Amino acid sequence: MVSTPLMSVQLYSVRDALAADPAATLARLAALGLRNVETFDFVRRVPELAAALQGAGLAAPTGHAGFLSDQLGSGAAAPTREQTFAAAAELGLQVVIDPFVPPARWADRDEIARTADLLNAAAVEAAAYGLRVGYHNHAHEFAHSFDGVTGYEVLVAHLDDAVVLELDAYWAAIGGQDAAALADRLGSRLVAVHVKDGSTADPATAPQGQVPAGDGDVPLDAVLDAAQSLDYAVLEFDVYDGDIFAGIDAGVRYLAGRGIR
Repeated sequence: MVSTPLMSVQLYSVRDALAADPAATLARLAALGLRNVETFDFVRRVPELAAALQGAGLAAPTGHAGFLSDQLGSGAAAPTREQTFAAAAELGLQVVIDPFVPPARWADRDEIARTADLLNAAAVEAAAYGLRVGYHNHAHEFAHSFDGVTGYEVLVAHLDDAVVLELDAYWAAIGGQDAAALADRLGSRLVAVHVKDGSTADPATAPQGQVPAGDGDVPLDAVLDAAQSLDYAVLEFDVYDGDIFAGIDAGVRYLAGRGIR
């Protein structure tokens, strides 16, 4: 039986508005009909986010945090796993997802296995806080194959059952994958999908050209149909040439048309 996931939105989509006025931004998302959001960069701003979430009547069941690397993308030192999981528990998260392991670590099978070992160890640590951990893909996880298997699926084969996955359908398509077939292969480990759309004709231009869910080349209907155990359908834009709240509203209506609320 196919599960009915909860609708959410990755707050990175509204990062500029969020930085300017967290309370007003979350209230505006709630007014679009959203009841859940996915946080990012939350460890350093727990009180601020907690207050804004409560004020808007929103929950944050999932969140992104870079717990598999020593440094963040900015070059700053990453929070420790203990700090990350304590902050996640305080915000009421259920799943903490690492959103980015650098491309160089996907070019070598041993490095991929090391990443899997880090995820497996983090799952044990997170369980003490009542949390699960997962991984979110971009396109570079699919750039290298080993005996005909992509680096991403090499990772999956090394993961303990406690580790879950969030499939970014857009980036998987940009990486040359049949995103729906991949979602099917991931089975019950796949608990979240980034519902993201755009042109996939020229991967070199990504993420430019992203459009509201259902308006682009990504086979989102097929991906959501294939995700048999999905808990969260998470709208996201990396970039958007237009009013971001209008783009999110279109995504809300797309998911609502599928009975996802």
